[in-house]
Amino acid sequence: MAVKILGLCGSPRKGATESVLREALQEAATLPGIETELVTLRGKKVQPCTGCNYCKSHKTRCNVQDDMQALFNTFVAADAFLVASPVYVMGPTPQLAAFFSRLRPIHHVFPGALRNKVGGAIAVGGTRNGGQEVTVNTIINYLLTRGLVVVGGEIGGYAGGKVWSQDRVEGAGEDNIGMETVRGLARRVAELALLLQAGKEAGAAGVQGNQQ
Repeated sequence: MAVKILGLCGSPRKGATESVLREALQEAATLPGIETELVTLRGKKVQPCTGCNYCKSHKTRCNVQDDMQALFNTFVAADAFLVASPVYVMGPTPQLAAFFSRLRPIHHVFPGALRNKVGGAIAVGGTRNGGQEVTVNTIINYLLTRGLVVVGGEIGGYAGGKVWSQDRVEGAGEDNIGMETVRGLARRVAELALLLQAGKEAGAAGVQGNQQ
């Protein structure tokens, strides 16, 4: 059974962050058994959560009708995630923050939807020390809050993938050190997702054998 890694791009533009994320997904797909899909928040209408508690009180999905309805389905259907954002004011984009705020029903209504799924964080900054680590750490907190298992990447990459783009798509590709942290993260996310899938299949087979 194939394992799907979803790449979620939080940029409102088609630029360096989307390019970096595509490279990460290509790296992940080099492992047998991995399928990938890229979803971008560019052009999507996703209002932030207002804390109205509708999901909590009615035990259902958010009642706000926008693009989050379809995005919610796509997100929870994946097995693992690479979440990427450009650095905006030393943090992720407002679009990405709104997206994760709208996953609140997972906490109150669907607590198993993302359980034991894997996630990794990528940040792309226009300057060399432009807030990439802060952005990665914030995305990691988003992932942890929604119940995911966070992968940090290869040794030396620390918390996630961090790229210096020089505010150019080509600039991201020129940051060899940064792109290696991204590729290392992608490999680790893919490896752990495959291991978890194998464990689930082995567990299911064991249960079935005991019932025979």
